[in-house]
Amino acid sequence: MIRYPGGIPYKPAIKAKRPRAQTSANRGMGFEHDLNLSCAHYNEFGRALITKRPTPINVVKVDYERGARITDAYFEKQSTTDYNGIYRGKYVDFEAKSCHNRRSFPLSNIYAHQLEHLKKVTAQGGLAFFVIQFVPLDETYVISTEDIRSFIAKDERKSLPLAYIREHGKAVAVGYAPRLDFLKAVDELFFG
Repeated sequence: MIRYPGGIPYKPAIKAKRPRAQTSANRGMGFEHDLNLSCAHYNEFGRALITKRPTPINVVKVDYERGARITDAYFEKQSTTDYNGIYRGKYVDFEAKSCHNRRSFPLSNIYAHQLEHLKKVTAQGGLAFFVIQFVPLDETYVISTEDIRSFIAKDERKSLPLAYIREHGKAVAVGYAPRLDFLKAVDELFFG
């Protein structure tokens, strides 16, 4: 919760609604923007060095008449995860996901190659996790890759219940700077 100096809570006159994504292509862009701002804040204050991993593409055709606009490209290979870096002397690697469900997170949003990559990160002593946002609830959680893999191994459900995420994960505090203080949740989950 955001507060004024002196601890007085901020109460907007009208609760602003986040615009809903029109297509699945830009579904998590607001969430990603918030994560990018948080990572920039952590970097600026020397708390962590975490960056968004670029998607590897191969440009085939460029239209120079329209200001060097890419008109044809393809993915070179499958991207692994969204973010990586260093925090508290540990390699950090995580995937950010958002969904519009209220009770569960669809496991179809997690790809096998991402789970395999994060499993290897954990095997090498790194911190591997997911940051999952439930858009309608305006709730975000950090949950370890091992907890997700454990759920998949034990349960035949096609979705991860919100109750399981709340039990095994940690809630991410929303504020001004950083916007999403996911490192506080990482501290509680991995170092607490």
